[in-house]
Amino acid sequence: MNALAIRCRALVKKYDDVTAVNGLDLDVRTGECFGLLGPNGAGKTTTVEVLEGLLEPTSGEVEVLGLRWNSNERELRQKLGISLQETHLPDRLTVEECLRLFRSFYTHGQTIESALAQVQLGDKAKTWTVKLSGGQKQRLAVACALVSDPELLFLDEPTTGLDPQSRRQLWDVVLGFKARDRSVLLTTHYMDEAERLCDRVAVVDKGKVIALGTPRELIATLGGDMVVELASEEVISAAELAALPDVKQVHKSGDGFALTVDQLHIALPAILARVRKPTRLSTHQATLEDVFVQLTGRQLRE
Repeated sequence: MNALAIRCRALVKKYDDVTAVNGLDLDVRTGECFGLLGPNGAGKTTTVEVLEGLLEPTSGEVEVLGLRWNSNERELRQKLGISLQETHLPDRLTVEECLRLFRSFYTHGQTIESALAQVQLGDKAKTWTVKLSGGQKQRLAVACALVSDPELLFLDEPTTGLDPQSRRQLWDVVLGFKARDRSVLLTTHYMDEAERLCDRVAVVDKGKVIALGTPRELIATLGGDMVVELASEEVISAAELAALPDVKQVHKSGDGFALTVDQLHIALPAILARVRKPTRLSTHQATLEDVFVQLTGRQLRE
């Protein structure tokens, strides 16, 4: 099997005077779940649509499963599963009929029963899609992507708007697929989702990859395990805060600062001794969200 599921070099995509993707390099290994993270407008969706063969790149090299869209399109279509952020299926088709329709597009694939079992919808086989809950519809959309038994699965924000139970059910589907040495490219705005599912993640901003690594590696770049966020009416500089005990890094966050620390019991008393009347104070475990804010100065959802 090819060592790389996706290979991208110097990818550029322009729309008139707007450059959506600006020289992006990307490698997705066979058998891994790879996360593509970034705010709206960062170039994630455009990149994914180029990789899916929905858009032609302005320039650059793109290989998917060792093949190229300009010469291997028919073969590639048979090897990919694609689940969009929103999939609109006919209201008056049953779950089973939807899957039979999608299965008919492929030369090879798995049985309808197997696809239903993967997404835990076996008991809904005879149910019209219009009668399904939001989480069930999203799982059906993923089942439609899985019914061809693809080598590479594209998931574009698959759990947006779902309740916690439905999100975790879809996580199990992704982990089960990956356990079969298949590859996944996932875009998401949920950092807990990326940390739970992804072997590696790339942070994309302004059409370029600005950070790449495992979730643990990227979080480690913050220099500490905890983040203290604070704001105050007092005049205080980042340099003053950085000089306090156990404070590893300081950066602006909204109307105040975010401080990365290792040991709250050491850092917090020192912070409160310096900032006597904070207007905002909170602590949390360091996450990929903090990595993104540090790199770009913006929240992921902006």
